[in-house]
Amino acid sequence: MTLPDLIVPTYIQMLGALSGWLGKAGAQDSGDAIMSARLAPDMFPLATQIRFACVQAQEGVYRLRGEAFPASIAELLDEGRNAGERPGTIADARTRIAETLALLDHMQGNIPAIDPATPIAHTLPQGMVFDLTAEQFVRDWTLPQFYFHLMTAYAILRAQGVELGKVDYVAHMFAYLRPGTAPGS
Repeated sequence: MTLPDLIVPTYIQMLGALSGWLGKAGAQDSGDAIMSARLAPDMFPLATQIRFACVQAQEGVYRLRGEAFPASIAELLDEGRNAGERPGTIADARTRIAETLALLDHMQGNIPAIDPATPIAHTLPQGMVFDLTAEQFVRDWTLPQFYFHLMTAYAILRAQGVELGKVDYVAHMFAYLRPGTAPGS
């Protein structure tokens, strides 16, 4: 299995789940005010968590392709950083997810296998630079960061009363369910 074969399907299935969670929030009439909800006063709001999950997925793919980030990533970062003042709507957030999913779908078969030992310099906005291998980047940065923002979004939605459960988190697993083994079947 190559690193792109690991991360791209992971991003796709979990961003699809995130969009579904937001669909439930909208269907439960949570209202767009939920986009400003936070777990703690010093944490980013839901709107930021969603955008940063999209950023992590896009950055991970571009980094493994050895390409510079497109302007769309900077736009997502700016939206996320400013979401405290301008959180947008559930529909806006689902649009960002759909855009990221379309990009991932387009790139899915178009990422060359990368040697896991390939050096990657990962620079943060504050100027810190991490020197990693491609394998370390995937294992220690891009997947953990992606899941941090994804799970923070999940926790915010749950804390705001959106009816989510484990089944919503692992919905992709039902494709593998052996017939006749579900409870009550």
